[in-house]
Amino acid sequence: MNKVKLNVLGISYSQTQSGAYALVLSEEGGKRRIPIIIGGFEAQAIAIQLEGLTPPRPLTHDLFLNFAKSFGIEILDVHIYKLEEGVFFSKLRCDNEGKEVFIDARTSDSIALALRFGCPIYTSNDIMKRAGIVLDIDEAESDEPTKDDDSSMRDSESEALKQLSTEELNMLLEDAVSREDYERASRIRDEISKRS
Repeated sequence: MNKVKLNVLGISYSQTQSGAYALVLSEEGGKRRIPIIIGGFEAQAIAIQLEGLTPPRPLTHDLFLNFAKSFGIEILDVHIYKLEEGVFFSKLRCDNEGKEVFIDARTSDSIALALRFGCPIYTSNDIMKRAGIVLDIDEAESDEPTKDDDSSMRDSESEALKQLSTEELNMLLEDAVSREDYERASRIRDEISKRS
């Protein structure tokens, strides 16, 4: 079986399922992408790590990382090994003081942990053939973007953030993180970063 290395490309709102998100994995060195539908909590756990945010209290995946490191357990890699009726199945390959252990896990949890442990994500060429899609980036960029209610709301919030001082933005960021509103915290942090 050929292993295909994947990278996390990003997360977006699902166009097909309300309250769900699409996690997009990209083939390293290729054009194929795998969209995986995940829930809001899982999307939040992945987005927090991608954005480099530190929650005031450890989330479940952070707790797992701290627990595993305390007992000398390392995740070596994640393997998305099966696709059945639209559901992806994953395994964590772990090292426990020289002993290799495989643990079955939901793909969303596996990705959240892979990001925290800094380990690679793999799938098979068969799954890439069945689930992979090729996006024509040049064509997508030339199309006029369409705005829905969510993006209009984000645009108006973005404009409002531009009017605030850096000190006010830092206070808002602290408040958003303490309330665990990580999507808003991410937008505030982006505005602060633009000013640096």
